[in-house]
Amino acid sequence: MKTLRVVLAAGVLTAIAGTAFADEQIVKESAYGLPSYLDPVSVRAEVGTTGYGGAISYRVNPYVGVTLGYNGGDISWSDDLKIDGTKYDMDMDNNNTYLNAEIYPWGASQNAFARALYVAAGVAYLDNEYDLKKRVGNSSLVKVDGERFTTGPNQSAKIDGTMKYDNNISPYLGVGINAPVYKNIGLFGEMGAYYTGNPTVNLKTSGDDQILGQNGDRTLAQAVKDEEHNIANKSKYEWMPVAKVGVSFSF
Repeated sequence: MKTLRVVLAAGVLTAIAGTAFADEQIVKESAYGLPSYLDPVSVRAEVGTTGYGGAISYRVNPYVGVTLGYNGGDISWSDDLKIDGTKYDMDMDNNNTYLNAEIYPWGASQNAFARALYVAAGVAYLDNEYDLKKRVGNSSLVKVDGERFTTGPNQSAKIDGTMKYDNNISPYLGVGINAPVYKNIGLFGEMGAYYTGNPTVNLKTSGDDQILGQNGDRTLAQAVKDEEHNIANKSKYEWMPVAKVGVSFSF
């Protein structure tokens, strides 16, 4: 899987490099009397599932743009993460640097909405870590790896662990809209996914983790280890979804 990520990433980088030599350049005057080489440049602040940060974009021509950005930190759109039926309390730490080519299929359209739509393809360096915690109190029910486990009146258990996408070079594909709203101010939104390969995951149990599940053939500790194996191997965990919004300023 790592080889596939590298091959895809190399292909994307080659395509992005090609956009920098597009023939048709934007020609316009800066609204603020800034140097002409800044005319196609914009900056933006953004926030989303990969954290918060910013980016700088260069609009090669009406159909193509190139964006370099960074997202980091912890933005808790939700304080939990559901994996194979288990809802974990989550604490995230993001560190993402990305380079995207943005293709505007209707970049020269007279319709402002159509002109603002784009498809993004790129590559990123990802170094993300998610701390996962699950507390199972007295007489409580928890679902792990598709099986239900119930603690007794005097029993409790804990599941702790980490899930990491560390030092990954990952290709990206997304769609978005980058629309001016007032003079040189614009709003944008984007949704997509990184192909990361499976994360590195480590889960452990403590407390009354030898309780049997509803099927009677596994303990909670065994089910957690099975879930750990699934996360590290199932194809559905090879993709990291992305959703973000922001404000842009064009020179």
